Amino acid sequence: MATKTATILLSGGPMRFEASLGSGHHLVLDDSEGDSGVRPAELVPLALAGCTAMDVISILRKKRQPVTRYAVEAEGEQMEEHPHAFTRIVVTHVVEGSGIDVAAVRRSIELSATKYCSVGSTISSGVTVVHHRYRIVDATGREESDEVLVTGPNEPPAVLAARANG
Repeated sequence: MATKTATILLSGGPMRFEASLGSGHHLVLDDSEGDSGVRPAELVPLALAGCTAMDVISILRKKRQPVTRYAVEAEGEQMEEHPHAFTRIVVTHVVEGSGIDVAAVRRSIELSATKYCSVGSTISSGVTVVHHRYRIVDATGREESDEVLVTGPNEPPAVLAARANG
């Protein structure tokens, strides 16, 4: 089983965080007020676009499609009320080249969406269980930790909101 890791650290500004990923890469997260990095929710459609793009271009290359330019556009719609869950994400693959086989493009997208893209599978399947925990470290180095709650799988946003309000 593969494990992916991410750690974010408050780093100046009221909502500015520096993220370190298990792959060794880094990025900055911020809100619209500080505006020094991406908003966390922007990463959801980005992750989906990136995951499916890597699958689709790989499959198209194996199918020897003459792709000269390839882009993926992802647009996510969020609920107006908290927790602002995504209710719809539209992913558009823009494939350019002379003699591109439409059936090859369609099959590549289908394989990504149904077999290969872990991000898409996570979003659309609803199978993910999320454990919410804390660890507090005081000035002497003493630690205290516990699990607060477990959410998922398949819990609609209204259930989560009711849990927070109840």
